[in-house]
Amino acid sequence: MDGMAIADPRPSLMVTNDDGIDAPGLRFLVDLLVAADRYRVLVCAPDSDQSGVGHGIAWRRPLSAKRVEIMGATAFAVSGTPADCASLGISGKLFVGTIPDLVISGINIGSNCGYHIVYSGTVAGAREAFLYGVPSLAISYNWKEGKSNVHALRLAADACLPLINAVLNELKTKTYPEGSFLNIIVPTDVANHRGFKITKQGKFMIRFGWEQTKTSTPAVETYQNANIDVDSASGFGNNASSSLVEDELLFKRVIIKKNSVEAEEDTDHRAMEEGYITITPLGALSRTEMEAVPYFKGWLMRLADHSPCSSL
Repeated sequence: MDGMAIADPRPSLMVTNDDGIDAPGLRFLVDLLVAADRYRVLVCAPDSDQSGVGHGIAWRRPLSAKRVEIMGATAFAVSGTPADCASLGISGKLFVGTIPDLVISGINIGSNCGYHIVYSGTVAGAREAFLYGVPSLAISYNWKEGKSNVHALRLAADACLPLINAVLNELKTKTYPEGSFLNIIVPTDVANHRGFKITKQGKFMIRFGWEQTKTSTPAVETYQNANIDVDSASGFGNNASSSLVEDELLFKRVIIKKNSVEAEEDTDHRAMEEGYITITPLGALSRTEMEAVPYFKGWLMRLADHSPCSSL
């Protein structure tokens, strides 16, 4: 934290994620931001993989924050969720006296679109900052096994840099809207992407079931068990396994159904599959299904017919 109180005219960017502070998506993004030499780069990210934790927070226990050496950045690994990291990082307590101008959560391995936004720790990191009035972006890359490689994560970071700069410019001129944060998804073939496209959250979802297993090897691909062949990725975690203890049953998630590409235009998943870098403005509240409101108004009026007193 030495020197954090020294005035610096550059905008402050804070990076977090849900894959963990050692994840290559985060490291490549931070390296790019540092190399640009246009920003003060702060990092506050989980000390372990927190994929799929949604907007969970630590409530009853204190969090540990440990300094991590990332060249050109001030970085901490935190024993909490992405929402915890975002909250702590924008508090002014960790980076003494500094509240970031912009929070970037990512780059996540795997697309956070459609209904998957509910589960996403990456999106939650951006949402938490937004809830406290700090502009934020969530960025994910549509990793596909057999088609993706670690170089694509570098390209994804580079492709999103103009967007980051555009947001910072809007913030500087005080023309950036305060009512939403942005969920950005980079397509698999990022080298040949078709440009940026404003989209809306769709209903795409990979549906999971359960199968009994005998080991605790992770069933879902993360940066720790993805097919990543790069020197900088060496040492990123291990696939632990354990034998069954007496009376213990182990179950793993398995994919049972993948929705096809949505027919509705301008949804995040469809545009991503068409090769666009999608930009979806999100709010903090769940979207109301307006067509259901008249039904439930009538349903509420009929509640008296089903009350215990009505039979007396």
